[in-house]
Amino acid sequence: MLFIAILGSLYLHLGKKINNDNNNKTSISDSKNRKLTGWRKPMIVRGPLGIVSCMELSFLLMFFAHFVWLLSNYLRNNVTTVTHHMAAEDGLKLWQAKLEDAGLRFGLIGNVYLAFLFFPVTRSSTVLPLFGLTSESSIKYHIWVGHAVLTALTVHGFCYIFAWAASNDLAKMLEWGQHHASNVAGELSLLAGLILWITTYPGIRRRCFELFFCTHHLYILFMIFFVLHVGVGHLSIMLPGFYLFMIDRFLRFLQSRQRVRLLSARVLSCETVELNFAKCPSLNYNPTSIMFVNVPGISKLQWHPFTITSNSNLEAEKLSVVIKSEGSWSKKLHHLLSPASSIENLEVSVEGPYGPTSTDFLRHETLVMVSGGSGITPFISIIRELIFSSSTNNRKPPRILLVSVFKTSSDLTMLDLILPVSGTQSDLSNLQLQIEAYVTRENEPQQQLDQSRSIWFKSKPTDSPIFAVLGPHHYLWIGAIILSSFVIFLILIGLINRFWIYPIDHNTGLLFPPSGKGTINVLLMCIAIVASASGAVLWNKKKDSNQIRNLEGSTPQSSPGSLSYNVEKELESVPQESVVQATNVHYGQRPNLKKIILNCEGGSSVGVVVSGPKSLRHDVANICASGLVENLHFESMSFSW
Repeated sequence: MLFIAILGSLYLHLGKKINNDNNNKTSISDSKNRKLTGWRKPMIVRGPLGIVSCMELSFLLMFFAHFVWLLSNYLRNNVTTVTHHMAAEDGLKLWQAKLEDAGLRFGLIGNVYLAFLFFPVTRSSTVLPLFGLTSESSIKYHIWVGHAVLTALTVHGFCYIFAWAASNDLAKMLEWGQHHASNVAGELSLLAGLILWITTYPGIRRRCFELFFCTHHLYILFMIFFVLHVGVGHLSIMLPGFYLFMIDRFLRFLQSRQRVRLLSARVLSCETVELNFAKCPSLNYNPTSIMFVNVPGISKLQWHPFTITSNSNLEAEKLSVVIKSEGSWSKKLHHLLSPASSIENLEVSVEGPYGPTSTDFLRHETLVMVSGGSGITPFISIIRELIFSSSTNNRKPPRILLVSVFKTSSDLTMLDLILPVSGTQSDLSNLQLQIEAYVTRENEPQQQLDQSRSIWFKSKPTDSPIFAVLGPHHYLWIGAIILSSFVIFLILIGLINRFWIYPIDHNTGLLFPPSGKGTINVLLMCIAIVASASGAVLWNKKKDSNQIRNLEGSTPQSSPGSLSYNVEKELESVPQESVVQATNVHYGQRPNLKKIILNCEGGSSVGVVVSGPKSLRHDVANICASGLVENLHFESMSFSW
């Protein structure tokens, strides 16, 4: 698996380079997306699994078939072979021995699926993009696999506990075996997993996010005691996925330690905030990318993902995210930026950007984007990308239909974010853009004063522009870190085995504890990852130091030569005639999505992208899955995990 990850890094680097060199031609991702179109068609829309595409359903069926085969094979070949004589040797009844053996098989199944648990949450993965996936879109796979793993391990643990209780041998629960599985370690691992599992319930996660966030870090204890329980032999099954996750987690840790330079904030009348950060010109990202934001003044623990609305081609030195006041954290941020608060500096840390390796919306003849509320934010980044492409690309941009559903007329001001702060209406002249906005809770326009305002911040000398942790050749560096760290790990484990473990096993007649071997393996793995990743980050930071110094050299007092001054002038130059005035607004009604989508003229290819509440995504998925029109290519964006 590590070899696949290394090859994947090379493939993604070369693919990115080829796509950049062939901007005016059909990209590799374009032809790949065409091949995958049929597999992305929604097959299941409503249910506990949400929207499930044809490809996802195929993998689910294979996953379930593998589970059934694995379980039946274990039970048939192992549990059924347990005899009265074998049970008597252990002082057990036949059913107790079979129960323990069945518990062992469930533990092995849980260990097998644990190997897949960490792949979806590896944000800088070089494996997921090979299947056209991102970490953000794969969170549901992490949830599905997590349920399967903890179900199997829970059955595993309770099978043993019940068998011990039935034989009046609960003292085994306190055994810490030196040369076999440690029961205490297994119980502590299961306990940490169960607490983590309970707090993932959607109601708890949404109402008590900090509780969910803190308990989710129990995966550290879960993995530590899991290693002590199973030893090095079974550890090798799940090691590759966990190894790649640890590399990603350490890179995120290094980036999150740095406070970033927040230039300004634009506060809209609909309780929406646009945060504008300084960034290095070498940092590039694709539309619909996200960035995790932490504001220590609100919570040191909470990290929230937000869609990046700026475009790295149009805005080379600025990165923007839009935050709608919907949860407790975002409401606190909006209050922090209220007129009553005279804030001059806001400490912020970020992780990212993370996003798709490439997005080619030019492959469609018509692009229909359906949004609900703050779900419009990924479409802002798409439109800005198409604005750039229409002026630099020989290919004709698609006809764009944006259908936005809002609760109140004040939310219409979010449409003003479609254009960059330095943009004008003429930027849309090359696009065939039609915006249909629906205000559901008001029957007529409301006379409201525009309360939008801008705030400029003074930066601290320690604040840094957002930069690419591994530079522009991110994928190559990821491959180099995987390869070099694994080589270091093999060298270290070889030395430890040769000069410590081997002499104990063969010269003293004693066996080195399996749990000890597993612990040593994990510690050496951490040392190898820290050494390789730190070296790569420091090397790239040194190379980017000139760009960072140039940006940091700008004084924070809005002097004429400073970057914050330029942003201030840009914000003042926003045209008075907003995009809202060029939009068809419908009051007191909801869009007839079926009529809009099915009657859309798009030739051979109509892209349908939806972002917003679950009910809206399900409605659009139902329409695209109906089969009434064959040229619809569906894609759903959801950030509510």
